[in-house]
Parts: sequence; structure tokens; C-alpha cells
Amino acid sequence: MSGPDSNRHVVIAGGSGFIGTSIAEYLHARGWAVIVLSRHPSRRQLPWRCISWDARTKGEWCSALEGAVALINLVGRSVDCVKTPDNQDEILCSRVEATRILGYAVRNASEPPPVWIQMSSAHIYGDPPEITCTEDSPTGCGFAPWVVKRWEEEFDACRLFSQRPVVLRTSFVLGRDRGAGQGALSRLLRLARWGLGGTVGCGSQGISWIHELDLCRLVERSLLAPGLRGTYIASSPNPIPSREFMSQLRSAIGARIGLPATDWMVRFGAHLILRTDPELALYGRYVVSERLKEQKFEFRFPRIDEALRDVIRNEVA
Repeated sequence: MSGPDSNRHVVIAGGSGFIGTSIAEYLHARGWAVIVLSRHPSRRQLPWRCISWDARTKGEWCSALEGAVALINLVGRSVDCVKTPDNQDEILCSRVEATRILGYAVRNASEPPPVWIQMSSAHIYGDPPEITCTEDSPTGCGFAPWVVKRWEEEFDACRLFSQRPVVLRTSFVLGRDRGAGQGALSRLLRLARWGLGGTVGCGSQGISWIHELDLCRLVERSLLAPGLRGTYIASSPNPIPSREFMSQLRSAIGARIGLPATDWMVRFGAHLILRTDPELALYGRYVVSERLKEQKFEFRFPRIDEALRDVIRNEVA
């Protein structure tokens, strides 16, 4: 594409966070006309259009879907928080209600987008120790898998039969924090630079990850390739244990010291200092996509060392 074409626009719901901004930047640079639906539109001057919505009720934003090439739904409250009852309720409702109202808008559009790309999460597999999950693996138990299952069920109920559905079960996205305040890697980098980047917990919990560029490329591939349909794990082909991830992180920034954090230290610090869920660090999963292999999708960053060096280099730049 040679330049943004307003007649070929993509709507990104929840596009003002870390992942949404990355995707919007990538698609805009590739010539797509991008419209972002956001509950908190940026005050900065952006090269794409931003429309305010509450992600729960219909409004003028519905007209943005008319004639769109695709709808990309990223909406969902961050899971990087203490799991109080109120936060758990918002984690679920923000996903289900946004998907439901988008389905309403799609059903009432005279020219609805023919493609709906739905963001999901590899958390659906739970935390099976040292077992590599694929798209055909059983779903896990607990709060996180239940939320993701409800999210995907709502999507299945809301999309049009005529739409090509693409569900991306994402893993840990490695990318620059563009000021959106949601890049988990930025927090880990700070800890590593303070000398706290050692083994976390047992260290064998799986870290499945994907470079932001590969996620953006996968999103565009989903826009363009009629053969992509259904559910895909959006993760690099090389998940690694947490201890190796932290070792690679220290190496990427030249940190000589990495003090370990025991289970009780993580639980104490996560709740009282970082105000987040300790299970995000103490548990994990190994996931690999068999369906992307079938589609012959090639990752630009299949190795963790190359991915971390690239992200850190661009963050410093």
C-alpha cells in the first residue's frame, strides 16, 4: 500500500494501550487507514483517528464500522493488578461487555467488516507444569482460563456467520512501552537494572512470548489471508523457563547481578509494593502454535536473545 486509504479502514477497539498502539503504528505505516475506539483517547496528535466510546453502550462510534475492512477487538482490563473481587469483576465484564456491544454494532451495520480479529489469551490453558500446549490442548481451570473461555464464547455468539473470524491467543508481548503504561517488560527491566533480575520462584515456570513486530505482522496477515480462520496461538515457537528468560534479560542489559526472589518474597512484594498478582510471576505456561506452522507463518524474532536485544535497543533509542 502506498498511503492511508480512507476507503480501506481498520477499526481497533481498545487501541490506545501498549498492544493497540503498536498495532496502530504498524498498520498506519503500512498504508492502512486506522480508526481507534478508546475509552481514554490520547491528547497527543496522532496520525490516525480516535473516537471516544465507553465499550459498553451504543453510540455514534458505531458508524466507524461501516465499510471497514476489519474489526480488531483488544478491549479488556489489564490483568496486571491485585485480584480483588472488584478487579476480577472488571476483568471479566470489560471483555464480555465490549465484545457484546461490538457484536450489536456489527449486526446493525449496513456494510459490516468482513473480518473480525478477536484478541484472546494463552491463559486459557492454565498453568500446566512443563507441558507444551497447542491449539488443540484442553483448557485449564481457575479464574484466568474461565475469563478467557467466557470471552471467546461471547465472541462466537456475537460475530456474524458471514464474517471471517480470527482469534489470537496471545502470550507475553515484548515491546517498547510507548507511554501507555501497560508494557510488562518495562517493569521487569527496571527490576533487572536494580539488581533484582534473578530467578523468580522455582524458575521452571514457562514463559511464552512474542515480539511486538511479529504480533503486528500476524494481525496484518489475518487481515489479508483468507486462509486464516479460527483460533491461533500468538506466541514464538520457542517458549523458555522463567530462569532462562531472566538470564537473557540480564545479558541484554549487561546486568552483572541478579538477586533471586523466593516464592514468599514474590507474594509479599507483588501485593504490597508492585500492587499486582504474584501468580503472574510464579506461574506460567509453554505454548506453541501448530496452526501457524501449517500457515507457514515465519517469525522475524523466533529467539529470545534477539527479541530482547531488539526491543531494548529501540527503547533506548
